Amino acid sequence: MASVVIAAHNEEAVIGRCLDVLTGTAEPGELDVVVVANGCADRTALVARDRDDVVVIETPEPGKSNAIALGDQVCRTFPRLYLDADVDLDTESVRALVKAAAEDGVLAAAPVAHYDLAATGPVAKRFHTVLETLIGERRMLAGAGVYLVTEAGHERVFPMPEVLSDDGWVDRSFTGAERVRVAGARSVVRPARTVGAVVRRRARVRLGNRQLDRLGRPADEPRLGLGELVRHVRAGRVPVLDAGCFLTVLLADRVLTRWRALRNRGSQWSADRTSRSGGPS
Repeated sequence: MASVVIAAHNEEAVIGRCLDVLTGTAEPGELDVVVVANGCADRTALVARDRDDVVVIETPEPGKSNAIALGDQVCRTFPRLYLDADVDLDTESVRALVKAAAEDGVLAAAPVAHYDLAATGPVAKRFHTVLETLIGERRMLAGAGVYLVTEAGHERVFPMPEVLSDDGWVDRSFTGAERVRVAGARSVVRPARTVGAVVRRRARVRLGNRQLDRLGRPADEPRLGLGELVRHVRAGRVPVLDAGCFLTVLLADRVLTRWRALRNRGSQWSADRTSRSGGPS
């Protein structure tokens, strides 16, 4: 039915869960799953090989774009899904995405993201809650931890350059009805759980967006402004304390982004390890 590429860098703690959920109700041969263990120093590849009908590729070179390209080379069919190793996407959601992608004019699709905040610290939780209130309905292919492209969509996106935000690159490669968010599909995303991890993550997102602008992939929607947050506070949809936490994190991430740019560290990207742990610290 579809090929699935999972780029996995030191994902021993979560790759098993990801594969179990993905293939939970799949029929034999329904999914063509490829795990690319890139630059791993743990048992990611061994855990993945314990699952039936999963192709595992190992490469010493870390980097998501390269891992995706390697996985692409052995995929057997279209459409193709690109799934983060720490995200849960069940078989029924895959089927819903494939069905949506069969509609005329649709080149890419993503599920509705559900953010699991159960193990998230109080300040980080307030930040994520406000962010979802502000952009949740605007979210398309980026931020769900998975995106699907048809064969025609694949030609639009690939070859993918070395980018900090692969889902941002894909999202900005399509417009209007070419990309859809599928209500019948759901991904479970576990965001950064500590304040420090949230700030680092946001700084990377900001740097990634700037990189996409330079590569000729500008966003087709205006960026959020302070006025929108104020309107939500006045309407009672966002508590004042939550808004204060949100603004504090944004200020910290701006400072970190500028510091990284001055030190020429803007191209660095690393996985958030807090979302792979048992809870906030």
